[in-house]
Amino acid sequence: MATAAADSIILPGSSISPESIITGVGQEFDNVKDLRAKLFQYAMRKGFAYKFVKSELTRVTVKCIVENCPWRLHASKSSYKQKIIIKILNNEHTCGCGGGGDVQPKATKKWLVDIIKDKLRDSPLYKTKEILKDVSEEYGINLKYYQVWRGKTDAQKELLNLHEEAYNQLPIFCEKILESNPGSVVTLATSADLKFRIFVSFHASLHGFEYGCRPLVFLDRIPLKENTHLKLLAAASVDGDDGIFPIAFAAVEAETPESWVWFLEQLKFAIGTSRTITFISDRENGLDVAVPKVFEDSFHSFCLLHLVEDFKAELNKGPWSQGVKDAMVEELERAAQTYHAEEFYSRVECVKNISEEAAAWIMASKPEHWSSALFKGSRYDHCSSDAVESFSTWIPVDREMSVVLMIDAMRCKITEAIDTRRQSSAKWEDALTPSMELRLHKEKARAGKLGVLRSSENVFEVRGSTINVINTGTWECTCGRWQVSGLPCVHAIAVINHLGRSIYDYCSQYFRVESYRVAYSESVYPIPDVEKISSSFGANIPTPRSRRPRGVLKQARDRSQGGRGHHCSRCKGSGHNKATCKALL
Repeated sequence: MATAAADSIILPGSSISPESIITGVGQEFDNVKDLRAKLFQYAMRKGFAYKFVKSELTRVTVKCIVENCPWRLHASKSSYKQKIIIKILNNEHTCGCGGGGDVQPKATKKWLVDIIKDKLRDSPLYKTKEILKDVSEEYGINLKYYQVWRGKTDAQKELLNLHEEAYNQLPIFCEKILESNPGSVVTLATSADLKFRIFVSFHASLHGFEYGCRPLVFLDRIPLKENTHLKLLAAASVDGDDGIFPIAFAAVEAETPESWVWFLEQLKFAIGTSRTITFISDRENGLDVAVPKVFEDSFHSFCLLHLVEDFKAELNKGPWSQGVKDAMVEELERAAQTYHAEEFYSRVECVKNISEEAAAWIMASKPEHWSSALFKGSRYDHCSSDAVESFSTWIPVDREMSVVLMIDAMRCKITEAIDTRRQSSAKWEDALTPSMELRLHKEKARAGKLGVLRSSENVFEVRGSTINVINTGTWECTCGRWQVSGLPCVHAIAVINHLGRSIYDYCSQYFRVESYRVAYSESVYPIPDVEKISSSFGANIPTPRSRRPRGVLKQARDRSQGGRGHHCSRCKGSGHNKATCKALL
């Protein structure tokens, strides 16, 4: 498949409001560095200064610099995600700041460079005097001319770096991918303001997903540790042994609804499957709208762990004790996990008995997208989208600043995973993958205690502590587990044993060892000259031609007038030293 280059795409501009920088409790950041940068931009635009109470690798606490002002923000690494999440935000100021006034945190060089860089994207001929004037009007900061000039020079260099890679290295790299891995899909989109996007899906991944994996796709952003200029979006599935299976990834300028739509459009073209896909995502940044827009006939499940975190944040606004809040969270989790609609509504009613507002929040969160009882798609017992975040360990920090090196790091890890799993599966002798065999054996041990009554050719009644009805023709049980997981539940196993049939004939094909081996049957091949391509990055970047600002020219010293030139200790003259002195001894 050919590379698709779009030189005339329109990417989002740089004009943003403070409320879109810091959105509130639950907002995610790749790392503490990313949070600090966003917080600084937010404070500059809102017009207030803050100080750090805590600033560590896993948590940050800041408060307004004015004594007794209640504004406070606390963020920490999530227990289930590799991202920094805002847990507490009291967004009210009683100090008179925060309304775009004259108080701001001290401007840093990095902040100034980022501001100028955004402006230069829109107006490449932006003059230093114009920048000086605009920064003063927009942020109330009076900078020196030389400060802005130096910031502009650094911003131009960074933009030229991006321009060099986007327009010189990436097109060559894309061609190399397609030459070395035929059948892959690579899309490079560039714009006039030096922004670019690149989408990559290797043939081995596309083949493995189509023929060896369940039609289940996780969508999320891969957290980067140092690079704050780009966002890495990813789509992944799971193999028959529940191992994460990468499908595609893309580097974009920002995680926005528009960039997700673009990514999903490339993904739809790449996979080209006739199967109905179930997506799982955190529904943030417009994914709740983007998925049904691009994949009209798909199912979209919201990440349960993310939903629970949002619910906890909502409860923190209320007057309840921690014990009461924990009880409502537990009811939400049970409501999400039950396979019966009656029990789902019963759990919500329990929450309603404590708080009508909390119950209303649950029902307004679209439970048809996350409740096992109400969701119509096939999630195979997967309720979280955090699987994609494991890719964050695949990219070394020293490779984050180059898109070429980031993509090649992902390629190397995919190659390694395919080879490792291919060799492991060659030794398997069971019909199902190891993890599925284990789950099946646990159910087998319980099935012997159940009684079975045959009602018709395919319908059976299974009696134990409860009574359940099994239909072997449609692979359904009234307990709900068989049709949701893809593996026979304990009631189905009791019926299958009663009939003297093989349990494996009633398991999803995706759990069979044959399907697993098909998923890893294709290879990802090396890309020639990657190091040569990346080593040329920035080598031919011209230095921006800017006149040195008046008043900061280095003055040449006039050594003929004395001063701090060379002095001779022998003849006491100037302009030479003792070793070169020609005076007579």
